[in-house]
Amino acid sequence: MDHISNIPQQEIRPGFLGRLIHGEKGTVSVWEIKKGSKLEMHQHHHEQITYLLEGELEMQIDGVDYVLTQGMYHVIPSNTSHNAFARTDVKVIDFFSPARDDYR
Repeated sequence: MDHISNIPQQEIRPGFLGRLIHGEKGTVSVWEIKKGSKLEMHQHHHEQITYLLEGELEMQIDGVDYVLTQGMYHVIPSNTSHNAFARTDVKVIDFFSPARDDYR
């Protein structure tokens, strides 16, 4: 057991500051995303569950536009194209399965 504040925050992409918790079969990432930050369209073999804690996050997932606000979540299947744009400062939790070895 540990505390999330003991995990160093990493800027994985410009404006995307994350604390990453790795298990054997999954990764949890707690993000602070700065207003105006953009994640380009991409896909990966990981299933992703995105849960919004604060703010407004625009996402396009498999060609459909969404705006996630506090308390909303979206399940993104593996190999599905998606992007993100922070309308405001955002706090979000992502869960990935399998674990994101590229984030270690």
